[in-house]
Amino acid sequence: MTMPLRLLCLDIEGGYGGSSRSLHETLRHIDRNLVEPVVWCRKEGPIQNQYRALGINTRVMPAMPTITALPRLSRNLYAFGHFILQDWPRSTRFRHALLEAVPQFDLIHCNHESLFFVGRWLAPRTSTPITFHIRTNLWDSAFARFEVRTIANTATNLVFITENERDTFQRHLGGEPQGQVIYNPAAPPESPPSPYPGIAGDSRLRLASLSNFSWGRGVDRLIDLAVSLAARGRRDILFVVAGNMRLTASLPGKLGEVARAGGTLVDYAKARGVADMFMFLGHVSMPESVLIGCDALIKLSREANPWGRDIIESLAMSRPAISLGRWDTFISDGETGILHETFQPDALTDDIIALADNRGRVAEMGCAGRDRIAQLCDPSARAGDMAQFWQEAADIPG
Repeated sequence: MTMPLRLLCLDIEGGYGGSSRSLHETLRHIDRNLVEPVVWCRKEGPIQNQYRALGINTRVMPAMPTITALPRLSRNLYAFGHFILQDWPRSTRFRHALLEAVPQFDLIHCNHESLFFVGRWLAPRTSTPITFHIRTNLWDSAFARFEVRTIANTATNLVFITENERDTFQRHLGGEPQGQVIYNPAAPPESPPSPYPGIAGDSRLRLASLSNFSWGRGVDRLIDLAVSLAARGRRDILFVVAGNMRLTASLPGKLGEVARAGGTLVDYAKARGVADMFMFLGHVSMPESVLIGCDALIKLSREANPWGRDIIESLAMSRPAISLGRWDTFISDGETGILHETFQPDALTDDIIALADNRGRVAEMGCAGRDRIAQLCDPSARAGDMAQFWQEAADIPG
């Protein structure tokens, strides 16, 4: 009988972010006769107890060093400088522990591309294969191209969460990458959580946002949308916003003014006269409780990426998603949610008013989204794909 593949997964999070949650969902459904995983997490979080309940060994390694290319040159110079001068030297114990542990495993899986420096350092020091999960679309820059080429030269094989990440990687690489697309797994919770307190009793159309504030994530666009709705006399929409809403002083316009005065997005909503249309929750440890208490998810990212963890989990829970972009594999406009190519508040306002006036249509789209995710992101099927991917990378017969 063939022994299972001994797999070490390096997780940059601890259960709070999408990459961590996706890895856990994969390993929860993996055939343990094929793959025997161990997980090292960079952060303490709820995921460790969840892994232990599955009989999966886990360790918290806070010195695990991470770095990734950023959109602006100044930010890259600062981030990479800080990494080289501080984070990397502080990771000596982690790297020693990793090198000592590697002989116990058949394969090392870096669950996020921000571990590319770890892979670059480890590859010449071991014959154990290394795989990478490519989960983001880097903005084009010399730093992004360096990161991508480093990964391509380090990894035995790559897995991309959608065709979009593969295409972006290929552009930065300047050639066809080695690897395959495997969608993230998602399933509705086995025991649906109770709705977050105070949400379910509200009769307004409730739209959930599950992103910490950043300019790229576009959470501030919810304020613009609320202003557009209010101008039409439609204050019967409630935006339920989970996450850290701290602003940075470098933001443009009124947002920057509020930030420099010490305010948050909460204060920005007040300044725009639409605070009554928002419920700001701060950090929520169980985002499912927010989704289950709302009618739909809304994500107006400036990166136009309608396929993140929050979107597939929303659809899996029969909640349609409202987002921006062209890729319509998960969100099909009018079928499983609302998808616009660009952010046009008036056009989105039309669609949201239509949803508020036809709750039955919201439920229909939710059911269609659930069925689509059940087909494309079935956890057992996608875990089987990942098991095969890892076995092939380690050259172990399936």
